[in-house]
Amino acid sequence: MARGLIRTTTSTFLPTSFLKITPPIWKNPSVSLSVPWTQFLCKCSLAHHHHQHQHAIDMSKYKEAFSMQMAMAGLKPHHRIALGVSGGPDSMALCVLTAGWKTNGINAGESGDFVDGLLAIVVDHGLRSESKDEANIVCNRVSQMGIRCEIAHCDWSDGRPKQGHLQEAAREMRYQAFQKVCAQHQIGVLLIAHHADDQAELFILRLSRNSGVIGLAGMPFISQVSSRHTYSLGGVSNNHGVLLVRPLMNFSKQDMYKICLGGNQDWVEDPTNKSLLFARNRIRMSLRDVSSSIFKSELQAVISACRRTRSFIDQVCCKLINQAIVVKDQGYAIIDLEILSPSKVEDICLSKFLSLVLQFISQRYRPVRGSTSKLLLDYIRTFPCKNSLTAAGCYLCPAPGSKGTKTLVCCSVNCPLPSKMEPFHACTFGEQEHHIPSELEQIIVDARSYSDHLVLDESDVHFLNVTSESVLTEAKRLGILSESTYRNILLLQREETKRFKSKTETELSSNLESKHGFQSVNMSRSEPLQPGHACYFMSRFFITWKLNEELGSSAFSEEANCDLNLGLENWQCHCRSCVVGHDMVAEVRHMIESDWLYLVKFSKCLSNSGKFQQQRDLLDYRADQIPEKINQCLDYARLSAQRALLSLKSIPAAARGGLPVLVNHKGLLISVPSIGFKHCPCLVVSAEFKPRVPLGGGHSSFI
Repeated sequence: MARGLIRTTTSTFLPTSFLKITPPIWKNPSVSLSVPWTQFLCKCSLAHHHHQHQHAIDMSKYKEAFSMQMAMAGLKPHHRIALGVSGGPDSMALCVLTAGWKTNGINAGESGDFVDGLLAIVVDHGLRSESKDEANIVCNRVSQMGIRCEIAHCDWSDGRPKQGHLQEAAREMRYQAFQKVCAQHQIGVLLIAHHADDQAELFILRLSRNSGVIGLAGMPFISQVSSRHTYSLGGVSNNHGVLLVRPLMNFSKQDMYKICLGGNQDWVEDPTNKSLLFARNRIRMSLRDVSSSIFKSELQAVISACRRTRSFIDQVCCKLINQAIVVKDQGYAIIDLEILSPSKVEDICLSKFLSLVLQFISQRYRPVRGSTSKLLLDYIRTFPCKNSLTAAGCYLCPAPGSKGTKTLVCCSVNCPLPSKMEPFHACTFGEQEHHIPSELEQIIVDARSYSDHLVLDESDVHFLNVTSESVLTEAKRLGILSESTYRNILLLQREETKRFKSKTETELSSNLESKHGFQSVNMSRSEPLQPGHACYFMSRFFITWKLNEELGSSAFSEEANCDLNLGLENWQCHCRSCVVGHDMVAEVRHMIESDWLYLVKFSKCLSNSGKFQQQRDLLDYRADQIPEKINQCLDYARLSAQRALLSLKSIPAAARGGLPVLVNHKGLLISVPSIGFKHCPCLVVSAEFKPRVPLGGGHSSFI
């Protein structure tokens, strides 16, 4: 893999100002702080610290613990892995441990100077003039460790983020770049250097925001992140995304420094991490003031209890998904309320289940929360189901013919939804050498084999029916927290809550929604799609189309069953004259009421009679434009419309609006691939319901 410049952001180089910012400092007490930072980075050395500590640091225990975490994630040294690297002590420690773990595997030394199957991704925000040079220095230092490295730069084409939204915007951009680089190199696993101290900070932050036990569980050990950049290999969609693994979750911040020292590696300290403008920085500094060994262990214990509760909830949701829901190829789902038995499922489990289902159907990235979650809970607990409800981009109503025992969930195209159409990126031959799906699937299977024996019973979890306000009280009652730790956490929570400004948070939430590409959909608006190309429509349907100029007898098998003799000769000529032109660019939009009314009218036309005028009027043909053989093409379209209407009857009316249709530049309907309608036998169209985010959100683990 060649090195190259791409673009994105990282959490370590976060400026407090775009105009004035203190440069990052490489740790070396022997160098004067007055030295310009560019020289400072180049000359840096940890020789002083290294000589002091190299004999005291036992690297074997860190390597052993790291290897155990990688095994629990289903990872082996031969797997292709990417690292998110900022140059700080956390990511540099990750580089040390991963490179050591890799070179002990069977592929050691096979790729010359670089560790085989390992790529570091250094992210440059592009918010300061110095950031490019900083990224280059980090990249060079990582390369000296024997790790291939690429730089990714942020593309702030929509404008730089506002000061109050900087960290969230930077994080969003950073992970987009990670996924893009991983997709380009066909790498399915990304390691991130989050550790136990990060979890503690996040716990206090979310506690101050009144998060429930699901949020208080913190960051997962493993999470399958769906890629925003979907690639096509040989016409097949490849959207397995990236398996995000955090193998340092059981390590402390002090461990990060020790690992860097033990590995004789420099690191950078970002001065902006001391800025009190950012909530995480305030919490981090406050934690240092109270972090005795007892406090740390008890805080981690309550976080672990939350994670066990989260794991149990995920197990229940997985069971409900397997038993109580049926997903249809046309993009909607049916929930069987009798199998679900909502009255017997805990509120927190049922809410999470409903959130997963609605996220899957609407392909919204944000989970359902707050009043919307309560509204859904009240709706689903009403049995039998009698009313309809629009929430979180979905429309819910009693499934037709079920007498309220089943609920239909379909996409509500009038709600804010993901961007309508995204083109696929075709991979080159070289990029197809490594196939992510099979490797990633095996990794997930191996990871689950470690977690399967940890199946929890309801008696094993403590916070299932506990509100966010009473988590600490319950933890103290159970003896997880001592009185002093309880008071200290409560004090930290109250301090940060006072600083929290609901107005700012609301503005941030709305900005995030726009960054995710959500918009109110105009159903009649269409998007262009070139022949032979593919796209993701609404993050739900994988659509391809082309014109087949060399038809074989198989193309007419369906018409043969209808006792039609359409003939095979000169079909190319026919299509040059029919509604599907060879120079046509199709447009994709949602199905609207006029589409099925058009199919109804078209199916009733009698092509070989005096009523041929009906078809001509529908297609807007002039008399001099209709050669005799177009009649045969129209026969094909008329019978295709009849069959499509039969298929359409089996789809609930509420779900039809979510179907994609193809039209020509005049807006004339040429295909509804989900129900098999197409205007011409030369037209080859496919619409596969293959949501970007899978049902359940993909594999995750909180062990």
